Amino acid sequence: MPKRNRALALTALAAASLTLGTALAGPAGATVRSSGSPAFLSAGQLPPHPTSAWTADKVKDGVPEELRFCLKKALPGYDSRYREFRTELETSARQLTFVVGSKAKAEALATRLNKEIRSCAARIEKSDPEIEAELRKYGTLPVEEGAHVYGLHTATSWGATDISLLSVGRDGRAVTVVEWGQMGDFADAPVKAFKKTTTTAVNKLY
Repeated sequence: MPKRNRALALTALAAASLTLGTALAGPAGATVRSSGSPAFLSAGQLPPHPTSAWTADKVKDGVPEELRFCLKKALPGYDSRYREFRTELETSARQLTFVVGSKAKAEALATRLNKEIRSCAARIEKSDPEIEAELRKYGTLPVEEGAHVYGLHTATSWGATDISLLSVGRDGRAVTVVEWGQMGDFADAPVKAFKKTTTTAVNKLY
């Protein structure tokens, strides 16, 4: 697979971050919360993997590289924190969380993030004619101020296929994005389990 095209697929949320290489920095099931800040998912709250356990990194400041392509137009001006997760068998996930100055600003941010995700497939195809992308909407979840769930599938001209699940949820002034990904297509996506993970993520914000 050409290196440039594989890098593009990764940054477009179309792959499962196969070579992140970040060292494990804390207990897999630990809940990370600083004073007054939202809690993050633990490894055990991700969709169960059939053959491999999840491990979790520590919470970091910033935005994970894999989310930048789809979300970059919504990101300027906001501080954020994130946590990455992985299995031994090429499945990965991440949670990105923002806390803004008011509920109105959080609502606007969530709206913009949803808009960017909905347009991401078209932008992937525009950025590289060798990649086909399709977005599916999996509805909303009745948790706190609500959450939206999506699936994003990409296929390259050389035969690589990747599937990601994404969600955007809000609780008061906090907004979170959850992403899960691996090689495969829509049939391989654990949508029901991911919805449960998203509900947990939003409930843990505050």
